[in-house]
Amino acid sequence: MNTKADLLRELRIDRQPTPPPSRRGLWIGLAVAVAVLLLAGLAWALLGGERAVEVRTATAVATGGGAASASVLDASGYVVARRMATVSAKITGRVREVLIEEGMAVKEGQVMATLDPIDADAQRNLSAAQLAAARTQVGNVQAQLKEAEANARRLEGLVGQQLVSRAQYEQAIATRDSLRAQLASAQRQVDVAGDQLHIADLGVDNTIVRAPFAGVVIAKAAQPGEIVSPLSAGGGFTRTGIGTIVDMDSLEVEVDVGEAYIGRVQPRMPVEATLNAYQDWKIPAEVIAIIPTADRGKATVKVRVALKEKDPRIVPDMGVTVSFLERAPEQAEGDEPRGVRVPAAAIASRDGAEVAFVVTGEDRVERRTVTTGGGAGAQRSVLSGVAPGETVVLDPPASLADGDKVAVASP
Repeated sequence: MNTKADLLRELRIDRQPTPPPSRRGLWIGLAVAVAVLLLAGLAWALLGGERAVEVRTATAVATGGGAASASVLDASGYVVARRMATVSAKITGRVREVLIEEGMAVKEGQVMATLDPIDADAQRNLSAAQLAAARTQVGNVQAQLKEAEANARRLEGLVGQQLVSRAQYEQAIATRDSLRAQLASAQRQVDVAGDQLHIADLGVDNTIVRAPFAGVVIAKAAQPGEIVSPLSAGGGFTRTGIGTIVDMDSLEVEVDVGEAYIGRVQPRMPVEATLNAYQDWKIPAEVIAIIPTADRGKATVKVRVALKEKDPRIVPDMGVTVSFLERAPEQAEGDEPRGVRVPAAAIASRDGAEVAFVVTGEDRVERRTVTTGGGAGAQRSVLSGVAPGETVVLDPPASLADGDKVAVASP
């Protein structure tokens, strides 16, 4: 049991000085304040600051006073050349000179390369010598025949006067006829030698490789000193071509259309082609033919499309997107265009509706509800909500809202 003295000691106040406060709490407070500021800045950048977006310009699918065209099907394919050739020599020989380079335009008949003509020249010289010998033989037989004919005429008069025997006259006639036969044979030999010389000339000409048609060289396959042959040697050391040329006027588009949609495509159907390298360039085109066979593995049908514009920017094997168009009823004069075409990536779904974000003044976006039409590929037809010439945002982020400020990025 505590005494009164113990109770008094417990009630006594300690008069020692209070220790100074620790600085650890101050640093913790500063760290919390900095974190709050950083989070606030990040939130401002995400919600209220500028964000880089990629944009495209909406293009009209029809003009007032004309026939409107709506896309019934979109497909992708490649630019191909209907006239392309890998040029080779007709004979086997060593390349002496190559006169082409990639990208070079050549005319029909222009020399592309030459082969070593030593063997061909030797054969031609031999054929020319044989022709000269045959002609000499003809001259020799003609001289003998002339003498034999004169002798036969002379003996013919003498045998009538019985100054020579009948046997001598008949021998002269036989000699004459024999020489006539020799002359005919010699003349045929001359003709044969002439044909052989012509063939030898062709052999010399075959050492010169010429362009079969006008076009552009896209590949150079041989170099001076290499052996070229029209047939593959099988060993890998013999070239089979000098170079490849393409007739740029024969370029067209080949696309694979799914079997389920091929019924929408008809011959001579208008088409709008867009090269992957030039997204803003719309090339008018037309369906040439639907190839009457299907690819079992891909379940597609090949369609040929003719390009109505020729341009150096169009080259073989370029990727291209085509929109098959269907003629719509004519519009009255003064009507507004019936919709625009925008990339499919510009259409987003918000709250169960299809919307597009249009870039307005001061680089701010405006959210608009749109009504879409045909097209199920890379391009979509928008019937309302976007006007021709307006700029739409591609792949709008989920956080993008009406009135947000954006920075347009280069496509």
